[in-house]
Amino acid sequence: MTLLDDRPAQAPPAPTEHGLAGRLRDLSLGVRFGFSGGREGWIRTLLTALGVGLGVAVLLGAAAVPNFTSARNDRYDARMVSTLEQDVPRSDRTLLTLDGSSEYRDESIGGYMVRPEGGHPVLPPGVDKLPGPGEMLVSPALRRLLDSPKGELLKQRYHFRDVGTIHEAGLSDPFDLYMYAGSDSLSTDRGAIRVDGFGMQGEDRELDPALVLMILLACVVLLAPVAIFVATAVRFGGERRDRRLAALRLVGADARMTRWVAAGEALFGTLLGLVAGLLFFFAGRQVLAHVELWRLAAFPEDFTPVPALAALILLAVPLSAIAVTVFALRSVTIEPLGVVRGGRVRSRRLWWRLLFLVVGILILLLSGSAAGASSRGMALIAGGVLLSLTGLVLVLPWLVEAVVRRLRGGPVPWQLATRRLQLNSSGATRAISGITIAVAGGIALQMYTVGINDSFSHSTGQDPQRAQIGANTNFPSGAMADQMVKEFRTTEGVKKVIGTVITSAEPVGAKPAEDGYPPSTSLSVGSCPSLRELAHLPSCSEGDVFRVTRSHDSYNDEQLEKVAVPGGRLVVDDPEDSGRPGLKPVHWSLPEDVRTVDSRKDPAGEYYGGILATPGALDASSLHTASTSAQIQIDENVPDAADHVRNTAFAIDPGMQVWTNAFVSRDKEYASIRTALFTAAALTMVIIAASMLVSQIEQLRERKRLLSVLVAYGTKRSTLAWSVLWQTAIPVALGMAIAVTGGLTLGWLMLRLVDKPVTDWLLFLPLTGVGAGLVAAVTLLSLPPLYRMMRAEGLRTE
Repeated sequence: MTLLDDRPAQAPPAPTEHGLAGRLRDLSLGVRFGFSGGREGWIRTLLTALGVGLGVAVLLGAAAVPNFTSARNDRYDARMVSTLEQDVPRSDRTLLTLDGSSEYRDESIGGYMVRPEGGHPVLPPGVDKLPGPGEMLVSPALRRLLDSPKGELLKQRYHFRDVGTIHEAGLSDPFDLYMYAGSDSLSTDRGAIRVDGFGMQGEDRELDPALVLMILLACVVLLAPVAIFVATAVRFGGERRDRRLAALRLVGADARMTRWVAAGEALFGTLLGLVAGLLFFFAGRQVLAHVELWRLAAFPEDFTPVPALAALILLAVPLSAIAVTVFALRSVTIEPLGVVRGGRVRSRRLWWRLLFLVVGILILLLSGSAAGASSRGMALIAGGVLLSLTGLVLVLPWLVEAVVRRLRGGPVPWQLATRRLQLNSSGATRAISGITIAVAGGIALQMYTVGINDSFSHSTGQDPQRAQIGANTNFPSGAMADQMVKEFRTTEGVKKVIGTVITSAEPVGAKPAEDGYPPSTSLSVGSCPSLRELAHLPSCSEGDVFRVTRSHDSYNDEQLEKVAVPGGRLVVDDPEDSGRPGLKPVHWSLPEDVRTVDSRKDPAGEYYGGILATPGALDASSLHTASTSAQIQIDENVPDAADHVRNTAFAIDPGMQVWTNAFVSRDKEYASIRTALFTAAALTMVIIAASMLVSQIEQLRERKRLLSVLVAYGTKRSTLAWSVLWQTAIPVALGMAIAVTGGLTLGWLMLRLVDKPVTDWLLFLPLTGVGAGLVAAVTLLSLPPLYRMMRAEGLRTE
């Protein structure tokens, strides 16, 4: 008889309980392990929470895009003035408005000049009281610009007294540059519009199918890496967790229970990640209210996720964590005496991995043209893209395993890296799967965007080398119109002004034609240098008059032949046409020796057709009303020459149309969508880089004891550092090869859906470089933790 015989009888382990109650019990036990796992367990849990939190923040941001765009567009439409209702009667509520929008350097400034016509005028959104003459209300962003040194030149344009702030309801975003300025000189005959309310229904037109497809491709490309990263994050700490689960087997738990306990531990980290993701999201949307990222800014309340999508994310992420953990442990044998991991009896099979890729490609090949595709068809295309990208990620582990299995020999760091990959390449491939799918999707998106660029960009025919800025406005007198050209010529930085005073001409006593109007043509008065920019003149001197034909408009040429008869009497300014019947019409005779010349394309890309006259032939100051067109050539060596011109234009007439000539014009919807997509792509790349760093550090932590043992046996630290570099570089090189091949194929398939050819097969070079650069940066950032884990403290154990 011994002391052992006096031991109390130990109760046998409770039978494993199956069903929902048993699974919940196992999950709760795993959550307790995650909470009470000690310092090492908490480090692993926090890494998981950090990874999941970053992914959840991005997903919530994507779910907030519909509300963000809707709120922004609603406020933009609510402050607009409708130009369709021109017959609003004057009343106590009416208000005269004139569009005072402008440009300043690379910024757009919006707003209106206003003049109330009664004691209770209608107020625009975000305004408590209208400004008086010489006063203005400004947005906070415009006030900051005007008060800064950068806004000195702009302050000369908006020289009004600042008397108030436009509130959030009247601004599209926190960085919106907007103003309302009071003026007592507005009138309807000078272009002002009388309104009795603000707000304009936005055009409810469908997007071009090519743009819809681009948005669809971008959503899949940007969100798929995030989903893969979340799935990777919940598997952090796999090896240490498996050894602890072996202890559970030793005390009586079966294999199924251990898998669900592990899922509970991952669930605990995931739940913390959801909390972290919410904190990251709310902190990020506060940042967008104070920092403009790639022209993206938002009021915090605008950036609110769609409730249904937010609920789906908050529910799907924990469920995914459970499913991924249980599925991952099916290939791990957990026994009471240890864990069998990495010693694969068979190689990874390729056929089922290729199945995803083949099915995705077949869907895209069999899909018809995107034009006229239904919502179901677009969903099918999205599924094809997702399956194709998923197939690329699934092929990567097989390729890495197949390649490293054949690697032999080489320097010590190379051998350490290849041997580690031969034993277990799963961690390395999971770490780079996100960057692989991001680069592949980025290449496809870039190919598609460039391929459809010609459909949304067109040549304007303008010539910025002849004139960089154009301006046009109406005046109540020809003298004022003539003065505009003179003021532009004296503006700082202006080299040349192609300016003409424009009116209409019709034969005296002409009867209305079939369309109800008498024949008429345009009459422009300007100096000889200006007229030479509008027509091919053999010679020009003061007093000359020309008839300009071949204007590329047969109707204009027909009207010219009817009106511009040599020696004929013309009405060159009919006051009734401008709503001023009290004035006498201005008559003028076309000279007998008028010469006929050919039209010439002006700097704005237009061909003039009509009558050209020098001031010696027709005094522009004798006209009652006239419009002025000016094409202005500036000296680009003079700082802010373009804004000096805009200042002059605003001082002459705040409603003057001023534009910049350019060789190419791009569709605004296409440009805004493209900017938003590349902004989101840049943010996604940053998230992926952060996720790779977290994953890399977790892998190093799993190998801390091994690294310390190698250093203790005399292995150089530099050797281990190089081995880590090679261990990352080999999967990255293979991943980039898959990304380039898959990205080019997917880009070609997407362009095929919109019947566009591939314009550049080398677009993968920049994105591949970005991907490789991110991997290099992550590897360098992981070196300090690596050196800390090589210390002798790593040999300690319990």
